[in-house]
Amino acid sequence: MIDLVLFAGRILLVALLYLFLFAAMRTGIGLVRGQRRDAAIWAIDVEKGSKLLRGLHVDILGPVVVGRSPSSDVVVDEPFVSATHARFTLQGPALVLEDLGSTNGTMVNGHNIGQPVTLRDGDEVQIGDTVMRVSRR
Repeated sequence: MIDLVLFAGRILLVALLYLFLFAAMRTGIGLVRGQRRDAAIWAIDVEKGSKLLRGLHVDILGPVVVGRSPSSDVVVDEPFVSATHARFTLQGPALVLEDLGSTNGTMVNGHNIGQPVTLRDGDEVQIGDTVMRVSRR
């Protein structure tokens, strides 16, 4: 009799495990299907700067801080770059660049910015001697 109860318990445990895995898989597929197909991925590519930075590609999935500080997301080790110089931020589908009070300023397409700027695909951002191109996929 005890063997029958243990066998039924094992069958029940396996069935619950399969139900759990099915529910977890279904939730994961639902999350993937729920992503917008038109949601763009913004990225920055370093075109000009130090050898270490040239060719760097960064997908922007959240705030990205550029500066001389080692705690910055993109470290630009140049004398004219502030510790936390500028920040790229996603605001809905738009990418916004904000100068964080740097001493030497941040340039977008050759113009100094004094307030947050909404970037467009192909815009050129210059921080110190480093030039980055913004792209949207």
